[in-house]
Amino acid sequence: MPQNHLPKVKSQYESLPYPPCNPKDEHQRLVLTWLEDLPMINHYCFAGRQSFQNNFRALVAGGGTGDATIFLAEQLRHTNAEIVHLDMSHASIVLAQERAKIRGLTNITWVHYSLLSLPALGLGKFDYINCSGVLHHLADPDLGLRVLLSALKPEGAIGLMLYATTGRTGVYQMQALMRLVNGVDTEREADDGRKIANTRDLLGSLPPSNWFMRGAALHHDHELGDAGLYDLLLHSQDRSYSVSELFDWLGGRHGLHLSFSDVQRGRSPYLPHMVLGSKPPAMAAGLRQLPLRQQYEMAELMIGDIITHSLYLTGDAGCTAPYGDAAYIPFFYHEPLTGEIVAQVFDSNRGQPFMLTHQHSGVSLTVNPGKYGAKILRLVDGQKSFGEIFDAFRADWRGQGAAPDNAALFADFAESYDTLNALERLLLRHPEADKAAAAAQAA
Repeated sequence: MPQNHLPKVKSQYESLPYPPCNPKDEHQRLVLTWLEDLPMINHYCFAGRQSFQNNFRALVAGGGTGDATIFLAEQLRHTNAEIVHLDMSHASIVLAQERAKIRGLTNITWVHYSLLSLPALGLGKFDYINCSGVLHHLADPDLGLRVLLSALKPEGAIGLMLYATTGRTGVYQMQALMRLVNGVDTEREADDGRKIANTRDLLGSLPPSNWFMRGAALHHDHELGDAGLYDLLLHSQDRSYSVSELFDWLGGRHGLHLSFSDVQRGRSPYLPHMVLGSKPPAMAAGLRQLPLRQQYEMAELMIGDIITHSLYLTGDAGCTAPYGDAAYIPFFYHEPLTGEIVAQVFDSNRGQPFMLTHQHSGVSLTVNPGKYGAKILRLVDGQKSFGEIFDAFRADWRGQGAAPDNAALFADFAESYDTLNALERLLLRHPEADKAAAAAQAA
């Protein structure tokens, strides 16, 4: 392996593979990674038109012990797709391979190299690249990004996870403390075993006023064994980003479009009107009219608990499935929802604004369902397009005057859609993706 990695980082992941796992757990459960849900990738990266059938190629760059790799490979098991797992840690790859063997997955190619070796490996171009929790551990994160972009097909997309500054405030205070305690970069620097022991000793004695202790509910890696504790509090190369820094770096410098989606919460932590809850200040309506970047920057500081930024990088905003096109099929996702269940919630105040409290994300906000929102939601079954839903709505029209046309129905349903889509509970796909998948399965 060429020496294009940081020796301390490689040593850490050889001795403490991350994320910690027991391959035998594959017999009981499949680990789901948020960004690798194929319907999400399709909606945000391929305008809902991707069938994942035509020799789809995915790279997991810095795949570690295999969470994203295994999840992608399992979803793509019955296609001709290829997943390439790239990692510089041999110990991590061995664990990932054992997990794949238990599941009987044969669609993974294993490559033991640093991410920075990609240009010399001749692996070809990829439709989708996952790079989760990696770039912020490089000496030059931008070099890592440029390498990824060089391996991406022109219409491809990247799923990225990077540390978030505000939510990790207590983590960085603990890291600074442990560097002092462990004598890092001095002649008396402790070995890894002593560093871990010292950290556990201190964690058991810190006062509740300590910022890491104040934010204890945000962080759990240190509870998952030595590998998790070391990665969180003792890492030798670790940096984080604010929303504004990500827009400047990824958007400003590289011209990429950013689609944020926090695990289980979607865009809601990045939108002030969804963060400010059931009793928003008078200024909330005005904030909602600001450019999205400004909204995201403010919401990150308002909510304070975003510890990682998860996002898709694409060439432009057109890669997201468009709301307002009657050909697209809306479908519920991430929860066992039906049109009838959601319609009852959105009609709880008989078409008037109501308080939506979403248990899974913790979001609570006032939503205006419009005149027809509940009736439209009742017709969403994951099979009918918006055009077909609107036709069914008009076929049952009993109002005075002519039934509303598609444009009026899209306008009326917009707030309902925006709310559910921001929570990643309502996504879109184009019927051509279904046709391509059906044709591939029939062949």
